[in-house]
Amino acid sequence: MDTPQFPMSRAAGCPFDPPPELTAQAPVSRVRLWDGSTPWLVTGYADVRAVLADPRVSVDATQPGFPHTNAVSKARDTTMRTLMQMDPPDHTAQRRLLAAQFAIRKMAALRPRIQRIVDDLVDGLLAGPKPVDLVAAFALPVPSQVICELLGVPYADRAFFQEVARTLVMDEPDPGRAVAASAELNAYLEDLVVRKNADPGEDMLSTLAVEQSRTGAMTPHEIAVLGQLLLVAGHDTTTSMITLGTAALLAHPEQFRAVRDSDDPALVADAVDELLRYLSSTHTEARRVAREDLDIGGHVIRGGDGIVAVKSTANRDHTAFPEPDALDVRRSARHHVAFGHGRHVCVGAPLARLELQVVFSTLYRRLPGLALAVPFDELAFDENAIFYTVRELPVTW
Repeated sequence: MDTPQFPMSRAAGCPFDPPPELTAQAPVSRVRLWDGSTPWLVTGYADVRAVLADPRVSVDATQPGFPHTNAVSKARDTTMRTLMQMDPPDHTAQRRLLAAQFAIRKMAALRPRIQRIVDDLVDGLLAGPKPVDLVAAFALPVPSQVICELLGVPYADRAFFQEVARTLVMDEPDPGRAVAASAELNAYLEDLVVRKNADPGEDMLSTLAVEQSRTGAMTPHEIAVLGQLLLVAGHDTTTSMITLGTAALLAHPEQFRAVRDSDDPALVADAVDELLRYLSSTHTEARRVAREDLDIGGHVIRGGDGIVAVKSTANRDHTAFPEPDALDVRRSARHHVAFGHGRHVCVGAPLARLELQVVFSTLYRRLPGLALAVPFDELAFDENAIFYTVRELPVTW
């Protein structure tokens, strides 16, 4: 009865910090989930990295003991078998395909196009009325346009896939709704893959259609499932970080000025990683199940036990980051675990970093007077989703 419930709520007035009840837990302890199960909770930096890198730990959400955070999570993760729910060798094969597509050098070649997208959207802000909701006018369009161009998904269809994405990442009470939304998006993408196979372009879905579907290595459905993961995660996560990052910087004026006034790409790059560390926006954390017995932090975790590896507390661990609760854009925080660690580290991390660097080096410089248009305590922070965020961010300049 004394086992705390997970997930936990953040403290009022401290929206950027992990929940106090979470940070108060022992480095390795037990928590209780919605279904009565009691997986292990791992909170320290070194222990989280150890869990995420251990080959005896599985991401297969269909395994008994896997810690689903709610009914929707269970329905979504057991019916949508994507790269995120695969162990080797299946994971290895699909990861290899994407690693080439998201290589740092290839992503760097996208910088001019991402810069143009950002500049065009800022031009629109400057030409339009104010105040404005930065989410709808900027934070959502930037990564949506980028991932659409990269995958070859028509941006004109954004209202459809953004609504599906919201259904998938929100913790709605109806699991069937999430499953139906996923199936609808899969059907859309599968049809797109078939058309690209017949008339390929230079985008990622065309490449996969030609190299995988034509050879029989992957079916159009399998490519569509992979495309859904990239489409949903590729825009929702970055939208969250643009929004939360801007809110956090505006709440720390000296840090905001440091980013706004800098013409040093290295400082901006450090600021991006520091914001990733400080905010750790993946609210449901990294969930795993042990395939065999292992020792973590002096505790024996038995095969079949669920594990919740808490990236947000790992990123606030004083053994890894001095003064971890302070936002310091000048620190080097690239060793954070916001993108995960080990074989399942986010394959899209180079793209996310690039987008955020372009955004944070452009938006504040071109809107130097950027400020909240409402009192900070009126912002509605949303914990009812995979990615913690602010759904609306009214700003002026």
